[in-house]
Amino acid sequence: MTTYFTPALFQFLHELKANNTREWFAANKARYEEVARQPMLNFIADLQAEFNKFAPHVLADAKPVGGSMFRINRDTRFSKDKSPYKTSVAAHFRHQGVAKDISAPGFYLHIAAGEIFMGGGLFHPDSQRLHQVRTAIAEHPEKWRKAISGKEFEQHCTFWGESLKRPPQGFAADHPLIEDMKRKNFVVTIPLIPARLCSANFMHEFTDNCRLISPMAGFLSKATEVAW
Repeated sequence: MTTYFTPALFQFLHELKANNTREWFAANKARYEEVARQPMLNFIADLQAEFNKFAPHVLADAKPVGGSMFRINRDTRFSKDKSPYKTSVAAHFRHQGVAKDISAPGFYLHIAAGEIFMGGGLFHPDSQRLHQVRTAIAEHPEKWRKAISGKEFEQHCTFWGESLKRPPQGFAADHPLIEDMKRKNFVVTIPLIPARLCSANFMHEFTDNCRLISPMAGFLSKATEVAW
């Protein structure tokens, strides 16, 4: 059992939020490497062996650039907010079948000073995959219910994202699962707390949560014709 993250990470993120400038970051870059970037890369490197046990097609890529970990630099080209850095550390564990495309089921970890959560599912699917999922729910309602049911799932997982105001075209308004078919994303999130993130048990907790989401991700994978 390994402790990856420490309270020093949250102290760094607090200070970055208050001092989001290139000058401050340059002076504190060594801290970023020590308490944020390297711990996340270490976590990612150890995670693939765990994914292989229950989600072998999900990638935990520990490459420093172009892997699972998001860059700390913000893309400010089209934003009114010109703050140069994100005030969070995050990683997206994508499906290997479409590793450069977010339109496939995967998992996510987000660490910020005031908010820590993980999640999983299908984020911003394109129109084709969105239709495939809605069709699968309409045609296999019991399988969908089974994938998102259970005491643990209902206790810990919360669906995230916007929904259509009206039923999607081609789907019956009186279908018992029409509210699920209205979703634009098929993602659930699970909140985390700093003490657990900084414990030696965090890898176990994270993978247990991924296993909880895995039946839903498996349904979504089958619907969108990728292996799970």
